[in-house]
Amino acid sequence: MRRDANRDAERPPAVMIHGLGGSSLNWTQLAEELRADVAAELVDLPGFGRSRPPRNGDYSISAHCRAVEGVILSLRRGPVHLFGNSMGGAVATRLAARRPDLVASLTLISPALPDLRVRASVLPTVLLGVPGAGRALLRMSRNMTPEQRTRMSIAMMYGDPTVVGGQAFTEAAAEYRRRLELPYMMDAFTHSTRALIGSYLERGEHALWRQAAEVKAPTLLVYGRRDKLVDPRMAKRATETFPDARLVVVPQSGHVAMLEHPRVVARGFRELLDRASVPSTVEG
Repeated sequence: MRRDANRDAERPPAVMIHGLGGSSLNWTQLAEELRADVAAELVDLPGFGRSRPPRNGDYSISAHCRAVEGVILSLRRGPVHLFGNSMGGAVATRLAARRPDLVASLTLISPALPDLRVRASVLPTVLLGVPGAGRALLRMSRNMTPEQRTRMSIAMMYGDPTVVGGQAFTEAAAEYRRRLELPYMMDAFTHSTRALIGSYLERGEHALWRQAAEVKAPTLLVYGRRDKLVDPRMAKRATETFPDARLVVVPQSGHVAMLEHPRVVARGFRELLDRASVPSTVEG
C-alpha cells in the first residue's frame, strides 16, 4: 500500500521506504517539507503499516525490493527520487543497483548496510530475528501498554526522545495499539529482522556493499551522531563506497533524521540535486 502525500503530476516523483517496524507515516514530515520539490509516494512495505502480509511469506530484502519496484512501475512516470531509512535504506540500495533506470537520485537515512560489529543497543532487535526468541520476547512484554511500548521505541529511535510529546505521542501510541491487534504483526517484524540479518552475510553479486558500489544515481547519505541502531562511523565507508555520494551528519539526531530534523534532510536533498556531481561533507 502507498499514500500519495503530495501527488502533483508537474513535480518529479519520489518514493519513500520506511525501516524495520516502521510505516509510511515515518515520512509525512519530510514529504511536507519537500511539497514544492517532489510528488511523494509513501510506501508501506508488505506486512507493515496498512499493507497486508505477502501471500508467499517472503520478507526478504529482495522481496521488499520487488514490492517497491512494482510501486515505481505503477506510477508510469519514469525514474524517481528514491528515499530509504534503515532497512528501507538496504532495500533502496539494492533497487538502485539492480534497476538504475528507475532511480534518479538516492537518499539514505541511517541505511542498514552490513556491519558485523554488534552494538549492545542493537541486541534486543537482533534477538527478535532468532527463531522462537521473538515470540518469547513478546510474551515477556505482554503486560506493557501501547504507551509504554511507544516510549521504549522512541527512546531507541530518537536522539532526543523528549521532542515527541502531546498529540504526536498520542498518535504514535494509537498506531502501535492498532498494529498490536494485527495477527501477522509479529511475523512481519521477526521475519524481516531475520532477512535483514541474513542480508549482512550475503556474498558475491548479492552483497549489499558490492551493490552500493554499483549505484549510478547521485546519493545523499544522512547519519545521526546519536544513532543507537546504525553506527554513525559507517558513514565513512558508505561515502567511500557509493560512487557519487554527498554526506550530511546531523549531530543531534538519532536513527530517524527525517522525523527529528526534516528541514535538514530536505535541505540536503535539494543540495544533492544542485551539486550532484560534487561529493562533499556538511554538518547538519
